[in-house]
Amino acid sequence: MIRGDGLVRIRNVILILVVCVAIRGMVHPAAAFDTAVPKGPVNLEANTVTYDSEKDNYTATGDVEITFEGGYLKADAVEYNRTTGDAAAEGNVVIMHNKDLLYGDSGHFNLTSKTGDVDNGRLFFEKNHFYLTGTKIEKTGEASYFLRDATASTCDGELPDWRFTGKELNVTVDGYGTLKHGTFQVKNWPLIYLPYVIFPAKTTRQSGLLYPRIAYSSDKHGWDVGIPFYWAMSDNADATFYQRYMDKRGFQEGVEFRYCISEDSFGTFYGEFLNDSRAQGISDENEDPLQREWTDNQHRWSYYLNHETTFSPGFYFRTDIIKISDVWYFRDFDDYNYYLDHYDESGTKRFDKVSFLADKSITSLESTARLVKNWDMYNVTTLVQYTDNLQSYSNDSTLQKYPEVTVTGVTQPIAGTPFNYALTSQYDYYYRTEGYRGHYFDMHPIVSLPLRYRDYFRITPQVGVRETSWDSAHSKESTPGKRGYRELYDLGATASTEIHRIFNIGGESVQMIRHGIQTDITYAYIPYVYQGDRADYVDVVSEENTITYSLTNTLIARLADEEGNRSYNEFFRLKLSQIYDLKEARRSTTAGTRDRRPFGPVDMELNVDPFKYLSFYADASFDVNAGEWKETNYDATVSDWRGDSLTLEYRYTQKTLEEINLNLKACITDALQFNYMLRKNEFDKKVLETLYSIDYTSQCWAVQLTYTDTPDDRKFMIIMSLYGLGKVGRAEAKPENIRRRE
Repeated sequence: MIRGDGLVRIRNVILILVVCVAIRGMVHPAAAFDTAVPKGPVNLEANTVTYDSEKDNYTATGDVEITFEGGYLKADAVEYNRTTGDAAAEGNVVIMHNKDLLYGDSGHFNLTSKTGDVDNGRLFFEKNHFYLTGTKIEKTGEASYFLRDATASTCDGELPDWRFTGKELNVTVDGYGTLKHGTFQVKNWPLIYLPYVIFPAKTTRQSGLLYPRIAYSSDKHGWDVGIPFYWAMSDNADATFYQRYMDKRGFQEGVEFRYCISEDSFGTFYGEFLNDSRAQGISDENEDPLQREWTDNQHRWSYYLNHETTFSPGFYFRTDIIKISDVWYFRDFDDYNYYLDHYDESGTKRFDKVSFLADKSITSLESTARLVKNWDMYNVTTLVQYTDNLQSYSNDSTLQKYPEVTVTGVTQPIAGTPFNYALTSQYDYYYRTEGYRGHYFDMHPIVSLPLRYRDYFRITPQVGVRETSWDSAHSKESTPGKRGYRELYDLGATASTEIHRIFNIGGESVQMIRHGIQTDITYAYIPYVYQGDRADYVDVVSEENTITYSLTNTLIARLADEEGNRSYNEFFRLKLSQIYDLKEARRSTTAGTRDRRPFGPVDMELNVDPFKYLSFYADASFDVNAGEWKETNYDATVSDWRGDSLTLEYRYTQKTLEEINLNLKACITDALQFNYMLRKNEFDKKVLETLYSIDYTSQCWAVQLTYTDTPDDRKFMIIMSLYGLGKVGRAEAKPENIRRRE
């Protein structure tokens, strides 16, 4: 139980963290504002205008408007001296430049020196929807400001939801600022006093604290607080330091270093270290086949390096190197870690290229370095790969590739003939400390002949030859190595035909529907070849004599919008397929042997996507011999125009898995959203994960409350955001701008 004074201390710590992060970026939008009149024509309009030629002075009254390139100045009265550039404005002063606005009761400006001041002023920056006010706002230089009795907020209204206040505020755009005698307020209620704060106010990238992460885990970590610090090192490099404290484990130090040598050469390095004070007895040893025998203060660490250099189009080098201290690492830190936060399966993000899902279900880690060269018809890849087996204490028997070279030729015509040619070939040197290791070579050219009868029938027969050789040695000198080769051929043919009909619906949005039925038949034959003398790292090529047939039904709608633009939507697709084993059909049966079963399972794939608020996907496999479902998977999503959605997933694999996943999102109001997730293992009658989340989003702030319950942990987390302050953005294209604040 936490005492009352402890709760007060926790509240104050949270407020200090939020305020420190927020105040560091509060003048960032000021970069967009410049009261100086740009070079170009200046026009003055007013109800009354007089001119003193001796003083070169204009006096304008009544709805005065001075327009210039990129903005204007409005006031009830203005005196402007063209010689000195001094302008004095009185009454309802408004200056607009690049969509940013400065208001005041009165003001004095020098358009030559770009300095001046306004009384009872208010600055509004459109880019970040940011407000600054002060009883006196002085523009002391081209990019510097001084505010007296200042306030800062991104909230609309006379009484903002939150704001910062200060007796004095000095700031230089793209430099630094100071706030003296300030407070952080909620609805005019001061929550914390800020006697003196120095903060960066850079318009490009800013060094400083990022938003903290605060959570409580009852079983694994206890109080879990992370305070990242961002360092803009140079135009082409930056670093983020991740300081994380878990009161049941200790301090975890992490650093991310990102660099961009040029547009075509960039990378990310990340490393972390923890002297784990709770390394022993933190998992269910009854279900963990790997028993822990650790002492306290176990050193635990990880590092990751991703680098990519493109030498020319289609020719690049890439590394993905990952190492962890122990096989339990991601089991203990699967709720949150750097790798989960930067996971991107597509690999399209320049600095978020973690391709593995680092949760407790991960079974292995692969570190690779590859050199790839692509041509129009060929590809050559050289690969070095090290694999960490996370299901074993030792990695001695795990095969490593030092190196692997593959040459692939896509299907292409043989010059001057109707025949096509394709090639796959591979060389490996497999290494491991225990077991067989050595050379492996495989080459598999294929020649095919595509034939077509009009638009009704297509058939492509093919023949391939496969040559495999190996030369291995054993880690034990007493065990002889294995050397050998394997030669075989394979035959096959693929035939397909399709019939279709188009139905003219004549609707305003759905004009036509095309119904297509496609039949595919594939024959594959591989003869029996003895392979008992192969090294264990050589894959078995099984004998095959099969026919695979499939039937695919599709419905495609031609749609039209209000402007007559056409689009197409395949809203229904059903594919049924099955394998018939000719070898099994001809197998002789004697007493004591089972009956022939040449028919394989019937596989089904179904996609239904009639409109944007409903989708359904299913794949299943039915064993016709046993009359049972071997595998079924269903995904259904229903949503509406408000953003409410319900997703139901069902996973079933015979004698192995039965899982139900439910995701619910309810938009209670425009600002309030409720989320619920349930993952249940019906096979073992266990709830794998339950999550409740409430998100409240206001015009200028948001809060998220999350509670997660898993078999090995219970976690509560609060995330607060003040919009427009310290928000992180990532520049993906320009080397000179790796990361910037928005």
